[in-house]
Amino acid sequence: MLFLVLYITTQHLLYKLQNLPPSPFPALPFIGHLYLLKKPFHWALSTISKRYGPVLFLQLGSRQVLLVSSPLVAEECLTKKDVIFANRPSLLSGKYFGYNYTSLAWSPYGNHWRNLRRISSIELLSSHQVQMLSHIQRAEILALVRKLFHDTKDFPNKSVHVKSTLSEFSFNVITRMINGKKYSGKTAEGSKEAKIFQEILTETALVAPEANVLDFLPFMRWFGFKNTEKKMISIQEKRDKFMQSVIEEQRSSFVDSAVKNKTMIEVLLDLQKAEPENYTDETIRNLLLVLIQAGSETSGDTIEWAFSLLLDNPNVLKRAQAEIDNLVGKQRRRACPGENLAMRLVGLALGSLIQCFDWNKISEIVDMAEGTGIMAKKIEPLMAKCNHRSFVGDLLSIGHHMAFPIGRGRSLQPGPVL
Repeated sequence: MLFLVLYITTQHLLYKLQNLPPSPFPALPFIGHLYLLKKPFHWALSTISKRYGPVLFLQLGSRQVLLVSSPLVAEECLTKKDVIFANRPSLLSGKYFGYNYTSLAWSPYGNHWRNLRRISSIELLSSHQVQMLSHIQRAEILALVRKLFHDTKDFPNKSVHVKSTLSEFSFNVITRMINGKKYSGKTAEGSKEAKIFQEILTETALVAPEANVLDFLPFMRWFGFKNTEKKMISIQEKRDKFMQSVIEEQRSSFVDSAVKNKTMIEVLLDLQKAEPENYTDETIRNLLLVLIQAGSETSGDTIEWAFSLLLDNPNVLKRAQAEIDNLVGKQRRRACPGENLAMRLVGLALGSLIQCFDWNKISEIVDMAEGTGIMAKKIEPLMAKCNHRSFVGDLLSIGHHMAFPIGRGRSLQPGPVL
């Protein structure tokens, strides 16, 4: 007990001497302020800020964290001082899945990061390039509506697992844009490639929580987590091998650089011929893996939350449905231009599902409990009753494009038109 008191007192005095921002007292040995964090994570941080102040120093296990909750200070950190805060922390995921901190998601701010961002923003995710591949988005949303239409026609009021349905949709859009193939859903069943890729995704998801523990409590590698890094190395070897086989397949079959609707791999292989030093196979692999993860997972989470809020407010859902009917029309003739904005995955999927189907809650209350992490995923996956509207059968037989004039503003991230 005496040791604990001396440790806490010494640490508190050191914080004062180092002129650090205010820090909650006490910071416990080994775990620091982790004992203050409860689920959901962002609510816990908000509670800490309200109690101790807008700018705080936290010791989360072995990690030192600056918690900023003041809008004015946050704006200054992300504008005037953005270079100081631009680097990502050195986490295990960045080391093993981020090619030793050289991928777009994990690279420190500098020339290499700027080059990767330029490639993503200009070569892969520009308005022109996304427009060239917009037929994929339209085809996938049509396939999604057709699937739900036939399901609800045969089984009225069928319960739909919204998250998995939309994640599959966004995942297939991204993989088709990357190399022209689906790796999820009925059309991918039986495919050896799809099976391997799904196994890799599952293994990655399972090892991620273990890696998070070691990031903050590295001593846990001696208490049940000693094989975590070996697992991550093995998974990354599988990821690399799979993506390299995809690149080689595209390289052997792609010969005409004048083709307009090129997949993202074909675009990168074209650039590799002109600048091999800037477009190595490793650069291509890590760019594509980042795009797959960022483009599919976040879209599914975002749409699930939007659907949950709409189902919890049925009057708002009805107004949204009426507005889309009025703007787009049930014959799908667009009321205004702006296809780039309409091609955003979230708006495209959400708008199509709102207009083409009537949705109802399974129970009186929609569980809105939030999980942890940057995206704050729903703890309980959303389930909803789904019935197609009367005009959908005619729409599918005609095969009109699924496109909605939804979305505005601009994003600082690469690929806002998605």
